[in-house]
Amino acid sequence: MHVDVNCDMGESFGLYKMGDDEGMMPYITQANIACGFHGSDPNHMRSTVELARKNNVKVGAHFSLPDLAGFGRREMKIGREEMANIILYQIGALKGFLDASGVALSHLKPHGALYGMAARMEHIAHAVADAAEVYGVPVLGLAGTQHEIVYKERNIPFLAEFFADLEYDDNGSLIITRSHGEVDPGYAASRVLNAIRNGRVDSVNGKSLPVRADTVCVHSDTPNAVDIAKAVSAAVNQPGTA
Repeated sequence: MHVDVNCDMGESFGLYKMGDDEGMMPYITQANIACGFHGSDPNHMRSTVELARKNNVKVGAHFSLPDLAGFGRREMKIGREEMANIILYQIGALKGFLDASGVALSHLKPHGALYGMAARMEHIAHAVADAAEVYGVPVLGLAGTQHEIVYKERNIPFLAEFFADLEYDDNGSLIITRSHGEVDPGYAASRVLNAIRNGRVDSVNGKSLPVRADTVCVHSDTPNAVDIAKAVSAAVNQPGTA
């Protein structure tokens, strides 16, 4: 069983820096590059694509609600057709830089509030699928939610994602906050091993929940992100784990 380690990257904007992309690259296999609606801009998209290419890291489009000021972490009411167009617009922007660098589009991943909306709302999951059909690459999402249900119904390749550095509530939903605090690397690694080997994670209140982990996410904007990525990468690559 191969388990990828993915990271949301290229989220800096203009002179504002977000995350240590260069420090994270050696410990991941998938880079989810922001497409301009929650973070990033043309220069950062281009440079992050090049950084991934140099490190032999696969590149996916990390698309968002149009919420640059809120970093894509505030929900919006948007219909299916408009949402699909918003997603296609963003993938197209990144695809231009991928083509210029000779890098293939590997996968797709919704960001922030859009990720949570697609997990709960059938029409939003269909909007993601509408865009995904154009490119024929896997979409990352939460197992057992509308992500998996809708994508599989429509024959969209699906990768179940586990989050090493975010907590889950008692219903199995991610607890998404406007900013991330430090996470103990050993704690993150132990959660990853439990998810891969046993298919379980403890909620923030200690409830054991079922999960799957085809790919494990570590966030670049967590204060000690590189240390977490090192620990998670080591855990995933332990003999008998992946």
